[in-house]
Amino acid sequence: MNNRSVLDKSFYSVESLRSFYSLCKPRVTALIVFTAIIGMFLATPGMVPWDILIAASIGIAFVSGAAAAFNCLIEEKIDALMARTRARPLPAGQVSQRETVIFSSILGGLGLLILFYLVNPLTMWLTLITFFAYAVIYTIFLKPATPMNIVIGGASGAMPPVLGWAAVNNYVAPEAIVLFLIIFCWTPPHFWALALYRREEYAKAGMPMLPVTHGEKFTLLHIVLYTIILVVVTMMPFSVGMTGLIYLVFATILNAFFLYYVVMLYRNYSDKLSMKIFKYSILYLGLIFTALLIDHYFKFKFI
Repeated sequence: MNNRSVLDKSFYSVESLRSFYSLCKPRVTALIVFTAIIGMFLATPGMVPWDILIAASIGIAFVSGAAAAFNCLIEEKIDALMARTRARPLPAGQVSQRETVIFSSILGGLGLLILFYLVNPLTMWLTLITFFAYAVIYTIFLKPATPMNIVIGGASGAMPPVLGWAAVNNYVAPEAIVLFLIIFCWTPPHFWALALYRREEYAKAGMPMLPVTHGEKFTLLHIVLYTIILVVVTMMPFSVGMTGLIYLVFATILNAFFLYYVVMLYRNYSDKLSMKIFKYSILYLGLIFTALLIDHYFKFKFI
């Protein structure tokens, strides 16, 4: 009996670690850290100092994970109503609210300390503001209040490359704002494609997402419009001299596919194509930032 209790306790510990890891939304956090790292490399013509690269990546990852856990805490009841999220640790009963608060506080606090002492205070303060904007302003106030929640709240999700830039240079340059704008304009078509596919679940949860409040056609039109804005914004790095032909070619091809998909979706909606756009948008953002990095170190400009 005692041996079985020990085994159960050990098993519970392993499962708890997995649950806490899941609370951090690892795929979202990975994308955040990735764009922050690209921001670090774009902030310098040479190699990012290893101590800054490692400390900033860990610090940003910890605070991002803490924000995700806090988001899960606030949206526990909503998550329980949706097929996409009901298996998350809190609605599934794998962790308690108290454990989530403690975990989020420790992880976020540790991340901020790392940024303050091992990177610089500016990056720490910007990261703290980003945490507050996402976990509090967006999650608590904006998301349940307005169908344009993702547009306004997208500002917090667009901050990682700015944080990376600040980590290296201890200031925010106009180039960092361009990187911010790319993610900011990418967020609405990315998220609305998912919201269209999941509109019935959002309606059931009482969440005023755009497809729920304004319907399919209105949302599709806005996806097209924001994708056009995104295309224009992704040309800014080339137009202001941040990048050369390598980035221009990559961005043009990626944008052509994105525009083609959203126009096809607007003309003839289907759940299958909507999810295809959602998945493509994630690949798109990763490749856009990869193209920025490649071009940064291998520039080939018009003469």
